[in-house]
Amino acid sequence: MDHPRTLADLDERITGCRACPRLVAWREEVARTKRAAFADWTYWGRPVPGFGPPDARLLIVGLAPAAHGGNRTGRMFTGDRSGDVLYQALYDVGLASQPTAVFADDGLRLYGVRVTAPVHCAPPGNKPTPAERDSCRPWLVQELTLLRPTLRAVVVLGAFGWQAALSAFAKAGWRVPRPRPPFAHATRVPLDGITLFGCYHVSQRNTFTGRLTPDMLRAVLRTAARTAGLPREQREEQSGGPCEGLRGK
Repeated sequence: MDHPRTLADLDERITGCRACPRLVAWREEVARTKRAAFADWTYWGRPVPGFGPPDARLLIVGLAPAAHGGNRTGRMFTGDRSGDVLYQALYDVGLASQPTAVFADDGLRLYGVRVTAPVHCAPPGNKPTPAERDSCRPWLVQELTLLRPTLRAVVVLGAFGWQAALSAFAKAGWRVPRPRPPFAHATRVPLDGITLFGCYHVSQRNTFTGRLTPDMLRAVLRTAARTAGLPREQREEQSGGPCEGLRGK
């Protein structure tokens, strides 16, 4: 298969992936049975592509879509508690046009930043297997390759994403230190013209217990934005993603 030439092409290909039988069965079952609160929604029920402009200077790497979040809306970190925390913080530091993300055509725009994940399907229990992570890796490798001309900083949310991102960077041609740098909150690692930042994941477990506070998240995002050359007063309005016309209801 030839490699995609644009992020739009890549995103379209991702949405048709059926490589992992367990994830395909789960995401489609969730889309059929739904949650009572979303009974009137038509769930996306497919792999969820990245979201943001094709010339992003900052990339945020999560874990995987939530069963009743991204798997419902078709957009990363949209419609769940983790997304509520992330997009509020992005708005607070000037990287998003609004503090909420409800569905894929709700008007949200990202400024110089793209959001993605190493696994594009919602996994049972929010826990993809190592084999599923590895199966999905080529998508992230291709995304990094397409973003390389403009990419200057990456924020990775959580240890799972950190390990997956380091492997993807190595496959995409970056020189990754050996031994691999360990994950830690607020850590920073230089990689061939970009800077990699670690941040605790915006999971309910972390945010409800105070392990990750809004101030901690904003601090990492501000530092990453400055490193990427996105001073607040110069951020230009941009948006992206193949699902902008999708209506959840």
